[in-house]
Amino acid sequence: MRSEQIAVPFEGDGSGVEELAWGQSELWRAMQRQQTFMPIGYAEPLPPGTTIDTVIDGLRYWMSRYQTMRTRLRHDPDGHTRQVVHATGEVTLEVIDADDHDDPAKVAEETRLRYWHTDYDFVDEWPVRMAVIRHRGALTHQVVVLCHLVTDGFGGLIMLRDLASRDTAPVTATQPLEQARWQQSPAGRRHLATVLRHWEDVVRSVPARRFPGSDDRRTPRHWQVGLDSPASHLAVRAIAARTTVDASPILLTIFAVAMARVIGTNPVVIRVVASNRFRRGLADSVSPLTQTGPCVIDLAGLTFEQALARTARRAFVAYKHAYYDSAALDEAIARVCDERGEHVDLSCFFNDRRLVTRDLPDGPPPTPDEIRAALGRSTLRWGEPTDKPSERLFVNVNDVPDTVDITIFADTHYVSPAGMEACAREMEAVAVAAAHDPLARVA
Repeated sequence: MRSEQIAVPFEGDGSGVEELAWGQSELWRAMQRQQTFMPIGYAEPLPPGTTIDTVIDGLRYWMSRYQTMRTRLRHDPDGHTRQVVHATGEVTLEVIDADDHDDPAKVAEETRLRYWHTDYDFVDEWPVRMAVIRHRGALTHQVVVLCHLVTDGFGGLIMLRDLASRDTAPVTATQPLEQARWQQSPAGRRHLATVLRHWEDVVRSVPARRFPGSDDRRTPRHWQVGLDSPASHLAVRAIAARTTVDASPILLTIFAVAMARVIGTNPVVIRVVASNRFRRGLADSVSPLTQTGPCVIDLAGLTFEQALARTARRAFVAYKHAYYDSAALDEAIARVCDERGEHVDLSCFFNDRRLVTRDLPDGPPPTPDEIRAALGRSTLRWGEPTDKPSERLFVNVNDVPDTVDITIFADTHYVSPAGMEACAREMEAVAVAAAHDPLARVA
């Protein structure tokens, strides 16, 4: 197996130095905590007949069109980390010639893992690593790994859409340099003050503890479990058909009820991940914008449908307050904790990551018998434990068709592996029960 490096020059509109935009800052602080550049990307087959020139043109298109692809960081003596957008530069495309007897798909995945696990230089490296695999003279696969500071899931879809169409119309979405300038303006500071007041009110009002503690602390400390549940997917379809409510608040309600039952706390306090693309100028932005808002849900005495209505309202309020300076938020939370004389734990997160599978299929709702029959197709999986720091509990709903696929990441000093599994399975149980009996009490 051999490889060569092809230099790809580029130039694009916009350059300069600014503070990190709020979405960038959120990720940068998380990267420091978790000791990772949070890579995102893929290794996928290429259409037959793809040429090197086609791939080079695509890479140059991305670098030229999006300021985040031309962004590096600068660590200044005053302690600030700032974004630096370059107007021109040169990025590398790696061309890997697989041996005739090699499986090119395996070579592509090995390349993705190499890119994924190689340390990233935020100051001197462009935030993209790209390769193509050539096998027996033909290009077969492409590998793309990005630093998360380039984009998030919603932005990635926009990048792929633009790449397919090679749209050359000017970018109208507000890019991070301009975002940072607005955030430092009087209007941006007023917005931030409103958001911080809301968070402070939440921190003053909720119980301090989210988790009672774990009786099974593990080494490595941080574990992950996943559940693939076709029955939950059918149950969500049935609930959505009955209530005309979107799947996302249904899934959040299912998680909140499972948390209340397994962890034993009420009200449930969840930091829900918001895309922030409903904000002015950000609908078509590729830059990282996702942040979290605090969702407080009192489930006592409610039926599932009452809990769903309450959760949908609380989630709307949370999304409104999910765009902020994360350093200023941490200071505000710490100040209120000092006033209370106790630490208020807010380390419980929910992220609906569905993009392609976000819309539920058309057709009649599943029957109770169909939902029950699907329970036997659920599969549980455990990921590789790690000692890299993470949040105390973080639940992702993954973009997998025809199922509800969740991954739960937890700190076993707060949630035991058994508690993680119980939460996953309880989410399925809550979904199936709510599809059958909407009047049953949830807590």
